[in-house]
Amino acid sequence: MTDDCSRPLSGGQEPEAAEAGEGEEALLEFDARVPAADHGERLDRYLAAQISSYSRSHLQGLIEAGHVLLDGLPVLQSSRKLKSGQRLQARVVAPEAQRAFQAEDLPLDIVFEDEHLLVVNKPAGLVVHPAAGHWQGTLLNGLLGHHASAAQLPRAGIVHRLDKDTSGLMVVGKTLAAVTSLVRDLAARQVSRHYLALAWGAAQAGEQRRFDGPIGRDPASRIRMAVVAAGKPAMTDALCLGGGQGMAAWVCKLHSGRTHQIRVHLSQAGHPLVADTVYGGRPALGLGRQALHARRLGFCHPATGAPLSFEAPLPADMAQAWALLAVKPWQGELPNLSPP
Repeated sequence: MTDDCSRPLSGGQEPEAAEAGEGEEALLEFDARVPAADHGERLDRYLAAQISSYSRSHLQGLIEAGHVLLDGLPVLQSSRKLKSGQRLQARVVAPEAQRAFQAEDLPLDIVFEDEHLLVVNKPAGLVVHPAAGHWQGTLLNGLLGHHASAAQLPRAGIVHRLDKDTSGLMVVGKTLAAVTSLVRDLAARQVSRHYLALAWGAAQAGEQRRFDGPIGRDPASRIRMAVVAAGKPAMTDALCLGGGQGMAAWVCKLHSGRTHQIRVHLSQAGHPLVADTVYGGRPALGLGRQALHARRLGFCHPATGAPLSFEAPLPADMAQAWALLAVKPWQGELPNLSPP
């Protein structure tokens, strides 16, 4: 988990936006530094001038919904005055009228909860955020039904994502202060995330790999990401736990949070996840979804600063597949690897 909850944020690293997943499709992404000529300009006016294909009222709605970040943190006021050199990031999504953000009484597997945050164990098949084809039955709908204050928060407090068919742990803020703190810690890479994966391709137990190819949209597919020169920086550490039958079990540690990051990095290295047909992984071991589970999550409590760490056991489908490979359960921390 995080090794020091009292350390200041790193000043030499670009912050990242709150992470994207497949729950919500961005129509356009904007990422730029505010030029000196626009110092003091209102946020909504500046965005309207830069993204002229969308109305100012729509952009104001995006700001209020938490889709706009200044220096890596959500900014919810359209009237915010900009400063020269600030990093401005915006994800333009479908107008609010097209999204049915309804409160629903959904069963949530809550691992931990207090007045500031909750940690949920997301099952495979659950979409995180409403989007075309999934307006209801998402984690966001369930959060709105779980506690009324979620309606007042950007994305109902969701600060990072898991793909629909990835299972495991997510942390969700319950107050604006907690959301802001969690987004800041994600941007500063102070949140520790370990995943368990089953992938095609032989590897030796104890083999360590570092994948650091930049990730962006695959120019040949609208549903895939890829390692591309113009992509955003991404880094994944991986340790092989053993395997057989032409497959291997891996524990992966994220150092960034790009869309489909582990799926892309492993497939690009010749190890597509079992049953991840989007990236060339054939089904096997009884799995009908990509073999990826967010096993461990560690972070600093946004109010108390106390270090917290949580683990979620493998769900039944992955536990059965894991057993068929006769791989010992993973214990301990994945070490940081030295660059090759």
